[in-house]
Amino acid sequence: MRGRYFLVAGTFLLTLLLYIDRICISVAKEPIAGALHLSNAQMGWVMSVFALGYALFQTPSGMLADRLGPRKVLTVIVALWSFFTSLTAYAWNFVSLLIIRLLFGAGEAGAFPGVSRAVFSWIPLGERGLVTGINFSGSRIGAAFALPFLSILMAGIGWKHTFLVLGIIGTLWAVLWYRLFRDKPENHPYLKDDEKDYIVKYRQQPSSVKPKISLAQMFANRNMWLAMMQYFCSNFTFFFALTWLYPHIKEQFQLDVVSAGFYASLPLLAGALGNWFSGWLVDRIYKKGHWRQSRALPAVIGFSLAAVGLFGGVFTHEVGSAVLFLSLAIFGADMTLPPSWSFCVDIGKENSGAVSGNMNMAGNLGSFLTSLAFPYFLMWAGTADVFFYTAGVLSIAGAIVWLGMRPEKGIEAGEPIPSIVTLRRMNLSQ
Repeated sequence: MRGRYFLVAGTFLLTLLLYIDRICISVAKEPIAGALHLSNAQMGWVMSVFALGYALFQTPSGMLADRLGPRKVLTVIVALWSFFTSLTAYAWNFVSLLIIRLLFGAGEAGAFPGVSRAVFSWIPLGERGLVTGINFSGSRIGAAFALPFLSILMAGIGWKHTFLVLGIIGTLWAVLWYRLFRDKPENHPYLKDDEKDYIVKYRQQPSSVKPKISLAQMFANRNMWLAMMQYFCSNFTFFFALTWLYPHIKEQFQLDVVSAGFYASLPLLAGALGNWFSGWLVDRIYKKGHWRQSRALPAVIGFSLAAVGLFGGVFTHEVGSAVLFLSLAIFGADMTLPPSWSFCVDIGKENSGAVSGNMNMAGNLGSFLTSLAFPYFLMWAGTADVFFYTAGVLSIAGAIVWLGMRPEKGIEAGEPIPSIVTLRRMNLSQ
């Protein structure tokens, strides 16, 4: 088996764990609220403050991954967030839980930027879309698996011990990552020479202009702003699936714990399928020599499907049809991920950690607002319809934004634009 596939397996497991740890708070909502005497609005703040910490530390974590390498950075951040996962069990009131979840979000912030930086060094350009789709599907499968599994585990050992177990698992991953991974395939002691040569030949080459970029450069770049805007729209829809989907379905349709976990897992599994399909589509279009279309077309299709699912779900009043429309919405929202993260590596190159962190920061500001918007819209309007209409409009906006994005234009000043002939020659040589 190719050595770079082991890298993908490791990052897939990382994203699996990332979202199991993240969604645990949603499954534990009722016992935590009961133990700490918290209201729905307070639990909304607990869920959203994670996204705030996650958003604020995206860009710094991405810059660290670019500077220090994903080996060290991912080892440290996984160990750090695992510590705060375990510490959740020891929260004693609303304020302590808020602080712990804020720091937990800050710890998780560097995960995807670190993975993006590893992808730039290890994965040939023609494989980037599918690899990104596989990695993000791990997060969706992890979240889907977590809903019924954590419900059963919490029933058996309690919510506090569940958080402790997850913290131990994360620490073990960090130890194995540091032992087995290297920042560059050229430096890996167990990788065969022929694969090293293949990766180096067909991966995207580092820029010859300004190897490091500043925050000012990123925020002055049109591509960067468009990437941030569309990712804000995408995350506004998806983060609902990680926070309020489970309690919403459980309360709306008066389901028991196991049934609610099953139904809430289906949109997340649809999200995994959306990642796989979109990743495959990204690479297929790219290999035909259409770089820009390979990013824009899957994203536009995804946002369009998300809008249909969100608007359609408003008019359903039965759990099966409601979950079907929500699954379509999450499938579509997740179709936007492989092109989005491929786009960041395209324009960021050796600065892809910082660029993807910037995009993910904006996206998780959308997540932060989602966690607050849902309970407050529900409280003010007496229905969740306003939330779903808002998310649908943002999906349409995200599709429009993609029409102006240019993956062939590097974020560095003066970055040359490769011609389509160059792209075709690269693909034919593979």
